[in-house]
Amino acid sequence: MNKLSMLGTLLALLIPVAAQASCESVKADITQKIVANGVEESSFHLDIVPSDQADQAGGQVVGHCDNDTQKIVYLRTGADTNSAPALAQTI
Repeated sequence: MNKLSMLGTLLALLIPVAAQASCESVKADITQKIVANGVEESSFHLDIVPSDQADQAGGQVVGHCDNDTQKIVYLRTGADTNSAPALAQTI
C-alpha cells in the first residue's frame, strides 16, 4: 500500500507540470492565430523573452508561458513596424 500511495502522490505532483504548455507550443499557437487573421508569416516574428525583459524587447507582448516567467513578444518585420498583431485574443 505504501508504494501505491507514493505513486499517487507523485502523479499528483506531476499533473500541474504536464498541464503547463511549452513556450514553443504557445508560440506556434499564437503564430497560427496571427496568420489566420490575414498577417503574412514573413512580415512578423515572435520572440520568447524573460518576463522582466519584455519591456526592452521592443514589441508587443502577445502571450506568456513557463508559469508566466517568459513572455512572447510580437515584432513586425515589414515597413509598417508600428502595427499591432491581428489577434482575436492573446493566450
